[in-house]
Amino acid sequence: MRSSTGRWVNGNDFFNRETELMILENYVMEQNHVLLTGQRRMGKTSVVQELGRRLEEKGWTFLFADVEGAICPEDVIADIARSAYRIRSIISRFCTGMTRLFIDRIEEISAHDIHLKIRAGLDAGSWQRHGEQLFHICATHDKPVLLVIDELPIFLKRMLQHDGNAQRVDEFLSWLRRVLQSLGDNSPTLIISGSIGLEPLVRRLGIPDRINHLFPYRLAPWDRDTSVECFALLAESHQLIVEDDVAEKVYEILGVGIPHHVQSFFARLRDFAIMHGRDRITVEDVSTVYRTELLGPPGQNDLVHYETRLNEALEGESYSIAMEVLAEAATQDVFTTDAQFCLQQLYADVIHDIDERISDTLGVLVHDGYLIPSDDGYRFPSRLLKDWWSARFRGHHVPLESRRSDD
Repeated sequence: MRSSTGRWVNGNDFFNRETELMILENYVMEQNHVLLTGQRRMGKTSVVQELGRRLEEKGWTFLFADVEGAICPEDVIADIARSAYRIRSIISRFCTGMTRLFIDRIEEISAHDIHLKIRAGLDAGSWQRHGEQLFHICATHDKPVLLVIDELPIFLKRMLQHDGNAQRVDEFLSWLRRVLQSLGDNSPTLIISGSIGLEPLVRRLGIPDRINHLFPYRLAPWDRDTSVECFALLAESHQLIVEDDVAEKVYEILGVGIPHHVQSFFARLRDFAIMHGRDRITVEDVSTVYRTELLGPPGQNDLVHYETRLNEALEGESYSIAMEVLAEAATQDVFTTDAQFCLQQLYADVIHDIDERISDTLGVLVHDGYLIPSDDGYRFPSRLLKDWWSARFRGHHVPLESRRSDD
C-alpha cells in the first residue's frame, strides 16, 4: 500500500470503504442517481474511481468527468464527451453528429484535441441538443454506463458568480433532470460529487426540487480503529518500526479520521524519521511533527485548500460571516448562541437579512464538515483545522461577546 497525500487511489492502494462501496454499488445497480456528499479530503473521488473500476470488471462502462474548470454548460458537455474518449463506440457516434468539425479519423485525434473541437462546436443555442444526444448515445450503448460528474457544485457556483444569473443554474439542473427522466430505465446512472455542497446552494437559490431525483449518500470519516489500521498498514508497507500508541496518538491529535489527514500525517512522520536517520517513529515524534510540519509551513497547502473551497462555496458577505464564525469557534473553542446574537448585532446595519444569512452560513459550515453542532453551540470536529484557524486568528480576532453593543 503506497502512501498517498494528494492523488486519488484505487486498486491495491485503496483502503477500507468496503461497506460504502457495497451500498453505492447497490444504488447504481438499481439505477438510482446519487449525490455523494462528505467533507473535504474524505476520499470521495477515490471511492467513485474504485467503484467505477469494480463495475468495469462486471461489464459496465465507467465515465468520469471533472468539471471544476467549467464556467458554462458548453464546457460541461465537452468535459463529459472527453471522458468518453477511450470508449470509441460512444465518442465516434457523438462526433458523427458534429461532422463539420471532424474531418480526421477519431482514433488519430488526441483526447485534448477532441475536447477542443467539441467545445468549439458548442454554443449557447446547441449545448442542450448535443448534451441530450450524448446522454442518448450512452443510454443505447451495449453496456450499462456509470457517469460520475465531479465538482459539479463548483461549476454551478462559478457560473453563478460569472454573470449573477441564478436562472442559468436552474436551467442547467432542470435540463439534466429532464434528460435523465426522459431516458427512463435506459439512462446512464449518474453520480454527482464535489468538494462544496450542492444541497446548500440549491436551497439558497430556492430550487431544492431540481435535485430531488438524486439520492443523497454521505461519506463519513474513519473511526478510530480504521484510522489506526490504515496507519499500521502504511508503516508495514514502508518497513517502518512504530512504537506502541503512535497510531492512536495520531488519531487523537487529529480529532477525526479524515483519510487524507491520516495519510498526510504518516507521510510527514516517515519523512521526519528519514531526515533523522531512523527507521522508527516514536510517540514523541507525533507531537513534534504535528506542530512543525502539519501546522507549520510544509502543511499550509493542505489547509489553505479549506479556505479556498469555502470562498468558492459562499459569496462575499456570507464568506465574511463564515470567517467570523470559524475564528470565534477556533479561538474560543465554541461558537455559542450568545456569540451568534452578537454577530447578528454587529452586521444588522450592513446586511438586511443577517439572521437568515447566519443560519444559511452555519448550514454550509456543518454540511461541508468545518463545524458540528454541540450542546453549547458549534465546534470544530477536526483538531487540525481548529488549531490552524486558531493560530491564524489568535491576536487578531476579538471575541464576539466583547464586541457586544450596549445600545
